[in-house]
Amino acid sequence: MALQLGETAPNFTIESTQGTVNFHQWLDDSWAVLFSHPADFTPVCTTELGAFAKRKNEFTQRGAKLVGVSVDPLSSHHDWAGDIEQTQGTALNYPLLADEDQVVAKLYGMIHPKADPKLTVRTVFIIDSDKKIRLTLTYPPSTGRNVDEILRVLDSLQLTDKHKVATPVDWQNGDDVIISPSLSNDDARQHFPEGWNTKTPYLRVVRQPEQ
Repeated sequence: MALQLGETAPNFTIESTQGTVNFHQWLDDSWAVLFSHPADFTPVCTTELGAFAKRKNEFTQRGAKLVGVSVDPLSSHHDWAGDIEQTQGTALNYPLLADEDQVVAKLYGMIHPKADPKLTVRTVFIIDSDKKIRLTLTYPPSTGRNVDEILRVLDSLQLTDKHKVATPVDWQNGDDVIISPSLSNDDARQHFPEGWNTKTPYLRVVRQPEQ
């Protein structure tokens, strides 16, 4: 059964391009973006690993660590890293797990036999500082991931954890947000003393906090 939102991310200890990783210890009190790849030397994944490497600082600024996983051995990962640097213009600067025995793939439900019995699926997991799974997003092999969208969701999760708000469709950091429906108008006045725009009793739009 696939992991569900709110579950504790399974721990594991495995070799990576940056040494042995005990996931929970490595995570510490940070958030993490864990993203899987079906195999080394695959074209779409090569572009993705490079894109994440180029934008690592944007994740670091949000208190999030990057970690990739592929089911090929460590020696293959190091060879692939050379291709990534050559073709994408950026060296691999976060750990790529060598999940040769599919330990992580099985713990995280990355094997979908009806799609392909031999390959792991390409799933993104956002994991918070309490080690809870907050997002899963699974892509087919032919479609590259969108780093902007992953950053957008990370911003939304961190904002809505801190404030009693939700983010509307196509929200970007800095846009107006929605007051949580669980908050009464009386309670909302304490949190948002400058007021809000009532579209309907359940849709109350307010400026993003701390903007």
